[in-house]
Amino acid sequence: MKQFLLLLTGLVLFFTVQAQNYETIKNEVILQQLKKAKEDVDKGMTNTKFASKSDAYILKATIYAGLAIDATNKNTPAGDQLLADAEAAFKKYQEMEPTLPLLSDPVYQNGPINIYSGLFSSGYKDYEAKNWKPASDKFKKVVEYSDLLISKKIISVPADTNSLLLAGLTCESAGLKDDAAKYYTRMADLKANGQGFEGIYRFLVGYYYGKKDMANFEKYKALGKELYPKNDYFTYDKVDFAVGLEEDFNKKVKALEETIAADPTNQKAILLLGEIIYDTLDSRKEGAVPPANAAELETKMVNAFSKAAGLKPGDETPFIYTADHFINKSIKISEARDKHVAEMKARTKPGTPSSKEDVAKRDALDQEYGVAFNAAREPYEKAAEILGKKPTPLSGVDKQQYKKVSGYLADIATYNKNKSKGNPANLAKYTAEEKKWNDVYDSIK
Repeated sequence: MKQFLLLLTGLVLFFTVQAQNYETIKNEVILQQLKKAKEDVDKGMTNTKFASKSDAYILKATIYAGLAIDATNKNTPAGDQLLADAEAAFKKYQEMEPTLPLLSDPVYQNGPINIYSGLFSSGYKDYEAKNWKPASDKFKKVVEYSDLLISKKIISVPADTNSLLLAGLTCESAGLKDDAAKYYTRMADLKANGQGFEGIYRFLVGYYYGKKDMANFEKYKALGKELYPKNDYFTYDKVDFAVGLEEDFNKKVKALEETIAADPTNQKAILLLGEIIYDTLDSRKEGAVPPANAAELETKMVNAFSKAAGLKPGDETPFIYTADHFINKSIKISEARDKHVAEMKARTKPGTPSSKEDVAKRDALDQEYGVAFNAAREPYEKAAEILGKKPTPLSGVDKQQYKKVSGYLADIATYNKNKSKGNPANLAKYTAEEKKWNDVYDSIK
């Protein structure tokens, strides 16, 4: 019994000594004797009993973090190591006591506060140097610590917007768009605004469009418009983004087709699909080569313009685009025919007939020309009907379009009249059409 009492007394004395050790080191922290406190905590950590309690780790985190942000160590390799050790110690404390009861003590609150400060300073240094990945890694941690400090009411702000902004910016610059969106979304949901914050909403609008999350696309576009009403960016719709966010032609087409699939009556998207294909098939760029699937694209374009016209009666634009394409196509065929005829003459000796192959190719090009030229007739007639019913006086643009349309219709009639020799009915028909459209052309002043 006596031995048991002696043993119990020894244990009580041991734990009392241990408690005194923690308090002694804590007092050194209070007195800002951090170097001495580090020596003592490092020595204590070599003792299994000392290191078995959570107090040891919150002490170490507090001491090491305080030394890390000291002017002597701040943003130095030694300081970086002290900060990393402080983080590791604090994480160990969190594992041992997930509810963090010791953070009610003002002395221990300095641990996470100084870790936050050290990470912010180091992260900002990387930010200024455009070292985006290390900066983003640090600011992710900064946000974690600021969230902790806010949740524990150690700092009394609803959110640490500076840290969220820098976390978002560095993640965005590092190409970590999903992470950037996470931080920017938190700021946007708080309606953070002012100088430097507008880009948050621009990013989120583009990000959620790219994710095909139309609900959030509309949400953050509306928020951006509310907070920055003078910025036209927030007035753009999903059709504008379908085209604007893609550089490659095929990706633009795919993005528009996806938009149309989700909204089959979106006339703007359908018309724009036709226009984009038109700009590719009828490119004005020097040396432009038609895509290999030009025939497929032509069908897709004509169908798009036809559908766009049906969705918005009274709009001549789809008809003019369609007809202009076939006029451009006929011009290219005519140029190819002229080139072939010149080459045919060059390789044919005077007084001898051209080869059957050359003649057949010339005749085929003649036929292709007629088909393409006449394909413009019907859409031009529909455009002329709409333009002819518009209130007068016509705008300058409408006058130009009407003259172009009637002029080509007269040319098409002339072509068909010349092809109608031996067919009196067609000759009379196209002669009348020729006069009609020439009269319309002359009437437009």
